[in-house]
Amino acid sequence: MNGRRGLTLVAGGAGFVGSHLGRALLDAGERVMCVDNLQTSRETNLLGLQNHANFRFVRADITEPLPAEVMERAGEFTRIYNLACAASPPLYQENPEHTMLTSVLGTNRLLRLAEQSGARLLLASTSEVYGDPEVHPQPEDYRGHVNCTGPRACYDEGKRAAESLAFDFARAGRAEVRVARIFNTYGPNMRMDDGRVISNLVCQALSGEPLTVYGDGSQTRSFCYVADTVDGLRRLMESPLAELQPVNIGNPEEITIKQLVNALAAIIGHPLELEYRELPTDDPKRRRPVIARAKELLGWQPTTALDQGLEKTLAWFAHELKTNHARRLVERHGYERVLRSAMGEDRVERVPLQVPS
Repeated sequence: MNGRRGLTLVAGGAGFVGSHLGRALLDAGERVMCVDNLQTSRETNLLGLQNHANFRFVRADITEPLPAEVMERAGEFTRIYNLACAASPPLYQENPEHTMLTSVLGTNRLLRLAEQSGARLLLASTSEVYGDPEVHPQPEDYRGHVNCTGPRACYDEGKRAAESLAFDFARAGRAEVRVARIFNTYGPNMRMDDGRVISNLVCQALSGEPLTVYGDGSQTRSFCYVADTVDGLRRLMESPLAELQPVNIGNPEEITIKQLVNALAAIIGHPLELEYRELPTDDPKRRRPVIARAKELLGWQPTTALDQGLEKTLAWFAHELKTNHARRLVERHGYERVLRSAMGEDRVERVPLQVPS
């Protein structure tokens, strides 16, 4: 790498985590190229980025040959973040073939680009490689308990294969790689129909609907605010790792889904009605990362308390729900004209949290 700095490619850069990463990189003075097919992400996540002088958006699918707009600048890339893949069960199960190919074929294309350009590549892998774990909490050397033919396998096994590819390229001296295993992350820019637990519960609470709890609510998760996750990814990308090893990026504080509901109710200020449904197939019962490696090698651990992160997330979703009709028009017709017309305002500002009584 020789310390050179050039252009950073963020595949999946219009997605939830990718859009926050792009903003953080631009704020740090980086030049950023975002590549995204917008299949499960939203171009509206880029509204604050697209006018930045150091930002460029290329609409492309990494399962296909990378377009000329990318390849003609191959010599400029010094960092490649691969965050491209649907990450919530409803979205990645909607097109399982594409999910698998994004993780395998798409990762291969980006690894070859890294090889050609001499760039360092960070693969955003997932805690799903641990499956429904029989070891708790989950350290990086745990090999997992995954149903390789179940409805979640397109994502779980796709990411496991992507890790294999990345480390094989590294062992062969073809590319310098980093692998992050990301645990549950939440915050602004999530889709309202994302299907993950926090977006589901927050949108239902703000809409005055019963909150859907799968199983009896005793299953656990650990929730990391997106700013902390992005900080971990950036530290990992820049770390001088001596060994080929994945790194867990997540919050080691474990709570049950019922405790999460109670935390939301405490912020909103009134009890929330619950609706129980059957637990989905292969849904993990417990999930909590061991982050000793991230602490030691990266000096990283999450710093955002759950109540603080939930307050920010609730406020953002409240704004989204208020402007959802306008947002759909924005994606179709453009930002300034549509929002001024639809909302009768000269500009759009954040609104205070308003919860139905």
